[in-house]
Amino acid sequence: MFEFYMPSQLCIGKGALEKLKQLPMEAAKACIITTNGRSVKKYGYLAKVEQLLKESGIESILFDKVQANPIRKHVMAAAQLVKKEGCDVIVGLGGGSAIDTAKCVAAMAVNPGDLWDYIGDGSGKGMDPSNSSLPVIAIPTTAGTGSEADPWAVTTNEETDEKIDFGNRFSFPVLSIVDPELMVTVPKRLTVFQGFDALFHATEGYIAAAANPISEILSLRAIELISKNLPLAAADGKNLGARSNMALASTISGIVESISDCTSSHAIAHALSGKHPKLTHGECLMAICLPYYEHFLEDAGERYIKMAEVMGEDVKTFDVKERPRAFLHALERLMTQCGMRHIHMSQYGVNKNRAREYAQFAYDTMSGLFDEDPRRLTFDETVDIIEQAIV
Repeated sequence: MFEFYMPSQLCIGKGALEKLKQLPMEAAKACIITTNGRSVKKYGYLAKVEQLLKESGIESILFDKVQANPIRKHVMAAAQLVKKEGCDVIVGLGGGSAIDTAKCVAAMAVNPGDLWDYIGDGSGKGMDPSNSSLPVIAIPTTAGTGSEADPWAVTTNEETDEKIDFGNRFSFPVLSIVDPELMVTVPKRLTVFQGFDALFHATEGYIAAAANPISEILSLRAIELISKNLPLAAADGKNLGARSNMALASTISGIVESISDCTSSHAIAHALSGKHPKLTHGECLMAICLPYYEHFLEDAGERYIKMAEVMGEDVKTFDVKERPRAFLHALERLMTQCGMRHIHMSQYGVNKNRAREYAQFAYDTMSGLFDEDPRRLTFDETVDIIEQAIV
């Protein structure tokens, strides 16, 4: 038995931003959540959103302090602003950090206490919110997290370095506008990191214990789209065809996250970037992917073969027993095609001598994801993955 719950209205494609004029709810005042970067202002995306809201009769205010790795303090500050200003809808404009923050703000604007009261892992209190969230509109400007199509929102407790997800049935955006024209200005490096984040949502969702017939179909389609289009989008950011396919793939991968799950690869990555906030999520996932997937060659062999095939590998050129390894070859080839075969986490202070500490932190903060692996990793195997990944 499995469930499919996807309550978000998804508007996907070139020019989709104009759909903001046709909001599916009555609202008077919006709080637009963005990062502290300059891109949404520099390229006019923020001004366009503000104008479209105005044309819909909706006043807006701005909270633009969100970091690349969002933190609890900013969630609570934005929630206070929302309550003070009487906002009745939250708009997340930007990458996953902005949209994730918007989801958390939407919950904390109508619930008492602190965000960490409602976090289920680590030092969180695991309380259930007493009230449903304010409606969220997600407008991604990157193709990576799939946050526009799932209920999950990752934040870091800056006091403990814990990077943990929050989410419930009320956290889905009511409207997600996925317009690839907002993504053509993303630099190559971030395009690649974000694209691999989307890829791993699909690959992890495909091998996860929670995988089901619908998630499996969607996973393979997302993997195929990303493998074909990420090198093109990285080489030419203005390639709207490639950007459109990456935007679609990212959203599909977000749905996969909703109906399947991520695996311990994400737990490890969150632990590392929780301790080293300048390390981007996608970059970390790329660094650990080969040693991580190496550990499940015998456990998920048939699924590895299917993923390799949709990634364009001719698996028949491999010896029968070695065919699952074609998936690892496909991952390595894709990183090479994108010009980022080698990821050096050590430049962010990640230290191989702390591998056991990082592994323990992953277990302490997101232990449930280890249960989604094809088989549960031992602690020493987790340490080994981290040590191999640190260059």
